[in-house]
Formats: sequence, C-alpha cells, structure tokens
Amino acid sequence: MGGLYIHVPFCRKKCRYCDFYSVTDDSAIPAYIKALKREMQIREWDAGPFDTVFFGGGTPSVLPPGRVAEILERASLIFGIAPDAEVTLEANPGTVSQNDLEAFQQAGVNRISLGVQSLDDQTLQFLGRIHSAFEARLALDWAMEAGFDSVGCDLIYGVPGQTRESWTKDLEDVLAYGPDHLSCYILTIEESTPLGRALERGEFSPMDEGRVGELFLHTSDFLESKGFLHYEISNFARGREKACRHNLHYWNHAPYLGLGPAAHSFLEIGRQWNVSDLEIYLAMVNAGRMPMEESEILTEEQHMLEWLYTGLRQAKGIDAGEFLRRFDKAFLDIFGPDWKRLQDEGLARESSQSFALTKKGMLFSDGVCQLLANRLE
Repeated sequence: MGGLYIHVPFCRKKCRYCDFYSVTDDSAIPAYIKALKREMQIREWDAGPFDTVFFGGGTPSVLPPGRVAEILERASLIFGIAPDAEVTLEANPGTVSQNDLEAFQQAGVNRISLGVQSLDDQTLQFLGRIHSAFEARLALDWAMEAGFDSVGCDLIYGVPGQTRESWTKDLEDVLAYGPDHLSCYILTIEESTPLGRALERGEFSPMDEGRVGELFLHTSDFLESKGFLHYEISNFARGREKACRHNLHYWNHAPYLGLGPAAHSFLEIGRQWNVSDLEIYLAMVNAGRMPMEESEILTEEQHMLEWLYTGLRQAKGIDAGEFLRRFDKAFLDIFGPDWKRLQDEGLARESSQSFALTKKGMLFSDGVCQLLANRLE
C-alpha cells in the first residue's frame, strides 16, 4: 500500500522561516474542500488503497474537525483506507483548543504532530510563530490526553543566540510531556522568506555551521540516552513502532498520491506535482482538469539517485540485497572507491547487509550524496 498526502494551504500567519505554499485568507476553505473532493474523483484510478494519510500544510488544524472527517470519509470511499491506517494531522498550538484536539481524534486522526518549534518565547518570536510557550505547553497537555495513538512534536534548533544549554532545556521540557515522536530540524534560512530578507539586511547573524553540527550530534546522543530511536536525520521515535509510517513511505520508495495545491505525488515510474496557486488550483479542478503543474518520468540514474538520497537519510541505510535486486548492480561495484574514502573519513559504515552513514556522515549527507552521484554522470 501507499500513502495519501493532503496539502491544506491555509495559515493564520506565515512564519518568518517558512517557504511552503500557503495563504492567510481562509475564506476559501469551503471552495477548497469542494475542489479537494472533486480532485479525488479525477484521480480515482491513479492510486490506492492507502495505509497512511497525512494532512500537511500550511496549517491543517485551521480546518474544522468535521471537515477533516468529511475528507477522510470521501477518501476512504474513493480510494480505500486501511482499517489500521496511520492518519496524521499537523497542528499549530495557536490554532487548537482541547475540544478541537478531542474532535480531531474522533474524526479519525490517530496521530497528531504539534508544531511546537520551541518552548522559549524569545525563540518563538524570532521564528514568527503565532503561539506562545504557554500555549504550546497547553497543547501538549491536551494532545497527550486526547486519545491519539501517537503524539509527535516538531522542534527547530540552530537558531541565532541559542546555546547547547538552552536547546537541551527545550528538549527536556518537551520530553516531560511524554511525546512518542520528535522531529528536530536545523533552521534553514531561505532567501525568499522574511527571515532570509532580514539576514540580507544584516539584522542578525546565522549560527556558525560548526556549532550547528555540535548541536546535531548532541541532539542525537541526548535523545538516544532518553530511549529514542534516531531513525532518520531529523526524526526520533520511542521505538520503531512509533516512527512516522507516512514519511517512511517517502524514504522507502512506496507510491504516494498528493492532493491539493502544491502537493507532490510519486506513482510507479515518475513524479508529478500540482500548481502552487490556490486560485488556479480551484479553477482547474472545477473545470474537471487535473491540477498538475508538471510531471517527469525518472530515468534509471534518477531512480538510483533517489535511493541514495532517501536511503542514506535513514539510520538503517541502503539494503545491499534490495539495491542489487532493483538495479541489477552491486552497490560497491558503482560506488566502491568513494565509499571507502567516506569510511576512512568516519562518514560511512557498512555491514554485509547494508550501507549507511555515521552520525557525522548524516550531518554532511547532502555533500556525501553529491559525491556518490558524480559516479552516475
């Protein structure tokens, strides 16, 4: 089975660092829901059934819980959703009440992912979040009591002015609530965002890359000492059963269908993505057209590149036998000399069954993958 991704393109306010597609006017929510159902009909034979559903954004928690139930009911009718499917909804602590979270759980959401980002008000203000640390703490309490199978929490580090001590306190404070999953992301400053423009104006200095690296390694060691599995560069779970199954679909080459503006799909041999404009999306779907912006058929080399980037993001790495069966070539026959160099530098490790990066290697994963990708040119 595969995964269903639903992009909810509405936010109360754009965060300073975010470059995902969203709009701040939620008056179009009814039109969006109608178009989303229509897109399901248009894509009826493209994919499914699904064993994961992920509401991402944007801020999916701005949708009324009844609308989420409506979407899930229609998706189940058209595509089929497994009885034990993982159904995740991203929620901003500034947009939910205790009643909302309980209603989302009753609507069919069994995994909530709270965009806490920090429990420090100064950090939240720098990031442009709409919630306070107090509101985040309330949302964590409510989420843990709402009956979800799994509660996840997103955090951001590498923020200017942050220290090892202040970041550790953030982690300790969040862990006190007992979440099942943590996604810990290094702050990325994109040029097109308000934060990027502030950097260009010289309003702040980014954290030194060396210090960011130290925080990455500290995060991994600290959370592992607390019983978490570091299963992907940015992701930690209380045991493998609490890992995000939907994201594992992305990283392990399972098919997934994306609905809504800016949503991406991976089906069989290629990728496709929808238009990143709500008005255009609505017009295309209402005219009975697939709201696709572009698609591409992957070459064998591109498939192999996908395996590199997604496989080496994961602690388990790339399975040697699966790679051989998929590409009819042994991993070391292609990448052997470079892999040996990476091992000598402490960036890679291998066993008879897999090829994986060390923690230090994960920190430089993009550069490592680019080095290996040069062998495919």
